[in-house]
Amino acid sequence: MTLDFSKYADSLMPAIIQDSVTGKVLMLGFMNNEAFAKTKAINKVTFYSRSKKRLWTKGEESGNFLNVIEILADCDKDTLLIKAKPEGAVCHTGADTCFNEKNESEFLFQLQDIIEQRKKTPSPHSYTSQLFSKGINKIAQKVGEEAVELVIEAKDNNNELFLCEAADLIYHYMILLTEKGYSLADVSNKLKSRNS
Repeated sequence: MTLDFSKYADSLMPAIIQDSVTGKVLMLGFMNNEAFAKTKAINKVTFYSRSKKRLWTKGEESGNFLNVIEILADCDKDTLLIKAKPEGAVCHTGADTCFNEKNESEFLFQLQDIIEQRKKTPSPHSYTSQLFSKGINKIAQKVGEEAVELVIEAKDNNNELFLCEAADLIYHYMILLTEKGYSLADVSNKLKSRNS
C-alpha cells in the first residue's frame, strides 16, 4: 500500500478507526510512516502522539488494544480507515467510542463476547457454561425448543411473552453459533453475499 504522507506539513495522516464487526466509528488518530509501519508489524493500532511526541500504541498502558483486522486507504492515499477489534473501552473516558455513537445491535455483539468468554472460562454458576458442558446435541435441542416456543407465542396476542421467547431463541442460537466456531459477523457476511 503506497501512502502520501507528504500532503501534510507534519507528515501526520488521519487514521479513522472503525469497529470491524459493528461498523461503529471508534476514534480518530494520526499516523506518520513509522506509526503505520509499526501498526502493520504488531497488528495493533499505533499512532504518533502529538502531545507525547512519540509513537503510542493504543492500549499500551490500559490494555485496551485495537487489534487490526483490515487497513484501507482513501482514493487520494492520504487518509486511512482501519477496521479493528477493540479489547475493552476505546475512549479515555471509559466509553466504547470517542463519539458516543449509538448502535442498536451493539448489545448483541457484547453478548456474543460474554458467551465466548463463558465457553473459554467456564463458571459453575453460569447457565451458559453449563449448557456448553452438555455439548452440541443439548445446545441444538435448546435452539429447537426455543424456536417452537416462539412460534406458539407468535399465534397469541401477548407481546411481552413473544419478545421474551424471541430473546431466548436469539440467545440460544448465539450459543450454538459459538459452539460451532462461528459468530454473528459470519452470519452477517453470509446474508450480505446472498443480497448481492
